[in-house]
Amino acid sequence: MTQVSGAMALLRGLIAQGIDTVFGLPGGQLDHFFDAMYHEQDRVRFIGSRHEQGAAYMAFGYARSTGRPAVYAVVPGPGVLNTAAALCTAYACNAPVLCLTGQIPSGSIGRGFGELHELPDQLATMRTLTKWAARIETVADAPTLVARAFRELTEGRPRPVSLEMAMDIMGEEASVAEVAPGTARPAPPDPDDIVRAARLIAGARAPMIYVGGGAAAAAKETVALAEMLQAPVVSFRSGRGIVSDEHPLGLTLPAGHRLWPKVDLVIGIGSRMMEPLQHWGLPPGLKVVRIDIDPAEVSRHGAPDVGITADATLALRALIPALARVLDRRRQPALDVAGAKAMVAQEIQQVQPQLSYLEAIRRVLPRDGIFCDEITQCGFASWYGFPVYAPRQHINCGYQGTLGYGYATALGVKVAHPDRPVVSIAGDGGFMFNVQEMATAAQYGIALKTIVFNSNSFGNVQRQQREWFGERLIGSDLRNPDFVKLAEAFGVAAHRARNPAELQRVLERSLGEPGPALIEVPVGDMASPWRHIILPPLNAKAAA
Repeated sequence: MTQVSGAMALLRGLIAQGIDTVFGLPGGQLDHFFDAMYHEQDRVRFIGSRHEQGAAYMAFGYARSTGRPAVYAVVPGPGVLNTAAALCTAYACNAPVLCLTGQIPSGSIGRGFGELHELPDQLATMRTLTKWAARIETVADAPTLVARAFRELTEGRPRPVSLEMAMDIMGEEASVAEVAPGTARPAPPDPDDIVRAARLIAGARAPMIYVGGGAAAAAKETVALAEMLQAPVVSFRSGRGIVSDEHPLGLTLPAGHRLWPKVDLVIGIGSRMMEPLQHWGLPPGLKVVRIDIDPAEVSRHGAPDVGITADATLALRALIPALARVLDRRRQPALDVAGAKAMVAQEIQQVQPQLSYLEAIRRVLPRDGIFCDEITQCGFASWYGFPVYAPRQHINCGYQGTLGYGYATALGVKVAHPDRPVVSIAGDGGFMFNVQEMATAAQYGIALKTIVFNSNSFGNVQRQQREWFGERLIGSDLRNPDFVKLAEAFGVAAHRARNPAELQRVLERSLGEPGPALIEVPVGDMASPWRHIILPPLNAKAAA
């Protein structure tokens, strides 16, 4: 038992769980917590953002790119509400982000006095945005609730959680017992489900594997299963890189769609499987095997033929030997994977100039580099047009489509990976959402390289207004600053490139230089990337 403040008990609980970085913004109800961080600077570093949203996105980027918990701390009320979009994004992407927020004085909670930063029911609000949320009511409760928060972050389906503590509890001192960090217990598969899945898969002639972010830690096992079955592995957004795009069996979304009508069994691993099961339609007689840590996800699109609720790695480690006992070892590929890859690679070259710019980036970004997208034309095209070689090398915002998330997220990615090159892209509209975080990049020397494609418009909105609404444009034209001068004003190195060849030269030089950098690329109209993402249903069942 040691005598510490509530804030110190909270911070030491985080340190005990392995946290070495906290993103955030100081403020009244967090004064004691920030003072605690001052005293523990040798064990935890603080990265201060210029807006609460930026801090939360940085924590998201840290968690998304590592798979490990990340923490941000903000004041209650408007402070924590400013982080809601980032929490929605973390929830969509199964990112283990811990939101720490202060609270008004404990005696005023729920009484409507109109205290500074008061919400009617902050805890209830946070419970709608996270997997789990709690209030630390006493100093002695801090270690136990911090440990509980990390169990929620790491066991089962990872998603964001929230802890709050009132300002007076943070300042109060009491004797506190340390709580040892727990070890996450991955859920093992039911042996009977493994046997049933192996028998069903062994009888398939043309299987396909479809992976999502839940398979990121099971990349090695996924490749082994694919090679055993000679089955293509299709990925989209969060699943990119689980099987390298260079692997003969690694497919992007449009290539998978091309083969889908001939598939007789699909194995979904850690994926919502919305595209094939909800949008593409089901080939006649299709059998479905789902592997997912979340039992609700296993049956989201109806009961599969075999559902395995388990950690993906443990499930595949059990399934592969079970398959080896029943599988015909003379299996030959039944699907023309190479043909589908080649045809789609040719078709997507029509998406210009996005593909040319993405190819320029790929040529100079080292193989272990990390690419961070945005809700922008090159970002959409990157979902199928940017080669990815390993899990967590393509950072995106999943189904939330959170415009403006990218720059701050990429800063968090770079903080997590200081020795790896990180390149982010953005459109001019989205970049301005968190443009103030260039001050954070400069202050902390975060060597992120950012490319801003400037069309002076919300490009996707403007295309829809032109094509769907008879060119009735409203709110989609933008007036921008000179991005090069703006970056330089923040103390960020800045360049301009006017075509893919120039971008390649400038980016290559920039990657070899220290510190953050921005490259503005003026662009005009771009080809629609959507015909390779929103793919047509392949039979009447899908259309219905």
